[in-house]
Amino acid sequence: MDIKDQCKKAVSELCEVAKLKEGDIFIVGCSTSEVVGSKIGTNSDPDAAEKIFEGIYEELNKRGIYLAVQCCEHLNRAIITEKAAVPGAEYVNAVPQKKAGGSLATVAYHKFNEPCVIEEIKADAGMDIGGTLIGMHLKRVAVPVRLSINKIGEANVIFARVRPKFIGGARAVYDESLL
Repeated sequence: MDIKDQCKKAVSELCEVAKLKEGDIFIVGCSTSEVVGSKIGTNSDPDAAEKIFEGIYEELNKRGIYLAVQCCEHLNRAIITEKAAVPGAEYVNAVPQKKAGGSLATVAYHKFNEPCVIEEIKADAGMDIGGTLIGMHLKRVAVPVRLSINKIGEANVIFARVRPKFIGGARAVYDESLL
């Protein structure tokens, strides 16, 4: 299975497990260096990024779910997304590049209809391809998810969904459908 198909399958599975719905936000952090078998931050690969973007974006788009792409630490892990995903957000001024933002963020910036750059987002689910640390951009409470896919190319992948916080105490009753 090529990396585009791996991404499509992983996104499809996570959307089902996380019970994502139209309008939700899906965060992706990606080291294309790791995907092609190199150490994170050493071999950014625009071709791999194109395939990854296509697989993820196609699957999310047909479900009406917004894609948010995390930049690398050179842009302080800023987020590239569609303006429609974050109405009223405060934008920052940066254009991701292969070596400052990363290849996937660069591809997303140029492929989105109305891209914007923001400093943070609170996503409903996500995938971390190659150890990029997306946790800061997930709503609380993040729950790790295991899927049939655990690698994209050569990179390890970690998936997460979110659930509402539990509040109350010993007498509290919780809505099982939100777990």
